[in-house]
Amino acid sequence: MFKYRYDGVFSKTADPILGITSHIMPKRYDAMVNFHLSERCEAMDEYIKKVAEEKDIKLTYMHIMVAAMVRMYAEKPILNRFVMNGRVFDRKGIYICFAMKKQLNEDAPEETIKIKFTGEETIFDIKRMIDEEVSKGRNANDNDAVKTAALLKAIPNGLTKFAVGTLKWMDKHGFMPHQIIDLSPFHASAWLTNMKSVSTEYVYHHLYDFGTSSLFVGLGKEKLEPVVNQSTGELEVGKMLHAGIVIDERICDGFYYAKSIKVIRKLLRNPELLEKPFELSEEQKLLNWPKDKVKSLKKEIKARKKAEKKENKVQKKQQKKTQKAQKREQKQLKKAA
Repeated sequence: MFKYRYDGVFSKTADPILGITSHIMPKRYDAMVNFHLSERCEAMDEYIKKVAEEKDIKLTYMHIMVAAMVRMYAEKPILNRFVMNGRVFDRKGIYICFAMKKQLNEDAPEETIKIKFTGEETIFDIKRMIDEEVSKGRNANDNDAVKTAALLKAIPNGLTKFAVGTLKWMDKHGFMPHQIIDLSPFHASAWLTNMKSVSTEYVYHHLYDFGTSSLFVGLGKEKLEPVVNQSTGELEVGKMLHAGIVIDERICDGFYYAKSIKVIRKLLRNPELLEKPFELSEEQKLLNWPKDKVKSLKKEIKARKKAEKKENKVQKKQQKKTQKAQKREQKQLKKAA
């Protein structure tokens, strides 16, 4: 309640201007900012080919994009914030959601997949995690999120409105049961829709006002286009990948947003950087690590602070002894004079 949430920690370092902005624009769709990302595919194609030949691992653009997004959140943790009830929160964990068709036909059901990351994962870890979840989604019956939605749909319309309204109120005030937050695809760092899988152009997808998602990426199908070679200044044919990015501007300023997008660009141009695990700060570990590891880390921090406090006391005592000895020596010198 108030500043407490199961899925986030109230941010004490958020810019005061952003805090006021969240009251001026209380709805997430009021604060949407659109950005068009376009990158050449040659570097990714070469990397995908190299990994297939050397490691016998089949990567796709989506694997690279998700890995780049996770690394972006690790390098730029402020982007993993969300606004709820006029307050800015640091999210616990990095969650990426996407929807998939169980089969590529119009009548096939759609499955939502939500994966938690810490930010330390390599691209190979992320590929394995995505592939495992996709395989589960295709082979299993409806997941809990779909079952919950089906249950709400089955009851009378008036009761559905009341139930959804109640859930929104609970979410707004921090009373939402953690079981619902854990399965809800709307409570995530970002959504990724892969329009390439259905041979469609990129889109600017709206942000949902329900839940906490602050970023939406619409990945389009790659295509050949005339582009200017930045090294030679000559016009040439390039294979381009386009994405529409929509962000909640209340979580960070424009400069931080721009720097975050540059991280994505850097990684799409140099995907091999994603092979190295990222070293999280202690604050990030407390937010992103699983509960058991966080508990152990808190014990370590407590023990360290206790040892530091003890060491400081010893140093202060030693300083006092030194000061007393110096004063006695000065008195003796005065008497001798």
